Amino acid sequence: MDETDFISNARLAIIGLGLMGGSLAMALQGKCAALLGVDADPQTVEQALRRKIVHQASDQLEAILPEADVIILATPVRSILSVLQQLPRVHPGQAVVMDLGSTKREIIRQMETLPQRFEPVGGHPMCGKEQGSLINAESTLFQDATFVLTPLERTPPRARSVAEQIVQAVGANPIWLDAELHDRWAAATSHLPYLAANALAASIPPEARVLVGPGLRSTTRLAPSSLPMMLDILATNRDNVLESLRRFRQVMDQLEAALLNDQQEALQSLLSQGSANHRQLMGDRRH
Repeated sequence: MDETDFISNARLAIIGLGLMGGSLAMALQGKCAALLGVDADPQTVEQALRRKIVHQASDQLEAILPEADVIILATPVRSILSVLQQLPRVHPGQAVVMDLGSTKREIIRQMETLPQRFEPVGGHPMCGKEQGSLINAESTLFQDATFVLTPLERTPPRARSVAEQIVQAVGANPIWLDAELHDRWAAATSHLPYLAANALAASIPPEARVLVGPGLRSTTRLAPSSLPMMLDILATNRDNVLESLRRFRQVMDQLEAALLNDQQEALQSLLSQGSANHRQLMGDRRH
């Protein structure tokens, strides 16, 4: 099979047909030989088949994976770890194995234990919605998004090529990072914002809802994110999230002290720093 155009002739299996896996299948329609799906929820499997999101689907790994040339794991992190342990048993041949997990270190460590007939590579698309499930999936979810790819020491050139082909096929922008750096940056840019949004929502008295406007909606948008997914993320990136929380708390303490002591110049300086950093962060979202 031509490595420069591998996916057009490949049978690609997606494990997990929720928001991310379902959107990936939609974005890859017509771009590979066959799309196969696995989901633990029989109703999701039925919906995926009825809507023709995939060509074949089942709630059992054994029914789908043996036919796959490429396997993409699109479930929460701890479920990905479980599936990786089962792969040698349910897939007898060779396959490129890629994941979409939100944290990378534990997944990469588990991928290292796969038999040599598997070609693993990590991945994490920096996109999503607050509402999960297949019903909210859309083919344009990955368009123009940064898509992190995390190589293992054993990742061969073919797996790198296949991963980049998949990313480009769904309209995203690939960027290669090692797992440690990814998890450190993701804690600051994704996992901390979830905790901040959740804490902000929890701190507001319900009777104030008559004054809720676009400012609160935008700053608390992440608060209702999937709790099982977020617990997985926090458990597998605990050290980096704690460090991000410490930095955030330090800034909040400085703001509180400036307000408490009516230090207008200090308050203005802190707010200006935040505004300037925001402009720098948003200046080029691909890096």
